[in-house]
Amino acid sequence: MTVVLAVEPTVSAPALRLRPWRGEDAVALVAAHRDPLLRRWLTAPLLSEADARRWIDDQNEGWTAGVRFSFAILERNSGESEADQPVGHIVVKGGADPTAASAEVGYWISAEVRGRGIAPRALEAVSRWALGPQCMRPLTRLDLLHAVDNHASCRVAEKCRYGLRSVLPAQPPGFPTEGHLHVRTNAAAESVSVE
Repeated sequence: MTVVLAVEPTVSAPALRLRPWRGEDAVALVAAHRDPLLRRWLTAPLLSEADARRWIDDQNEGWTAGVRFSFAILERNSGESEADQPVGHIVVKGGADPTAASAEVGYWISAEVRGRGIAPRALEAVSRWALGPQCMRPLTRLDLLHAVDNHASCRVAEKCRYGLRSVLPAQPPGFPTEGHLHVRTNAAAESVSVE
C-alpha cells in the first residue's frame, strides 16, 4: 500500500505532497545532508549516494513491516506536477511491536526552503494521518523529541499542538545534550486528504 498525503496551499506557500521515498531521491538526500545545521541534529548523516540508497531501502522495509512510515516532502508547483527534488523528510516510527499504540515523529527540512512553514504543515498532516483511522497502525499517542537547544523544532512542535511533557537527560554519544519530549494524543475527528 502506498500512502500519499496532500497538504493544501496557503496564501503564501505552495501545496505539499508527502510520499514514500524512492531510489531516485538519493541525490537530493545527500545534498540535503551536506548542510551543517541539519548534520548537527542528525544521528547518522548520509555522506554518499550509496548511503542514501541503503537508507531509502531501510525506509521501504519499515513501510512493509508496518513499523516506520517515512515520507519525502515535496512542494507542488502551480500546476499539477510536483517539484523534482524532495525538500524534507518526515517519519512516524514505532518500535518493533506493530501493535503498540504510540510512536515517535521526526522531521528535517532542507536548508534552501527553511523558514517557509513547510515543517509545521507537513507535521500537522502526518500527525492527523497517524492518529486517524486511515493509518495502517492504530496509534493514540505521538512523541516528538528534539535537542533542548533546537528552538526551531520546539516552535514547530508547539504550532502542531505537541505539548512539552518533560526535559530528557543527555545520553551520549548519540544524544549529547538534554532534550525535550513533546506529546500529542489522538484527535479522532481530524482527517487529511490521502491519495
